[in-house]
Amino acid sequence: MAHNPQAPQGPESHDPAGSTQMFRAFVDEGGSRRGAQPAAAPAGPRIGLIAGIVAAVVVVAAVAWLALG
Repeated sequence: MAHNPQAPQGPESHDPAGSTQMFRAFVDEGGSRRGAQPAAAPAGPRIGLIAGIVAAVVVVAAVAWLALG
């Protein structure tokens, strides 16, 4: 691996943003919840998506029927 003189050297490097500590906290928290079931997604957005797709298909079919009829 190439040597980077600008990178902090040694195990005592300081992470000014704290991202390493935040990542470790995230990993530690996720490890304690492995057996838990994920929360179910609300049905509202899914129903809206399906209704939007059906409406779009109906509009395209009506336009095609008027154009070809």
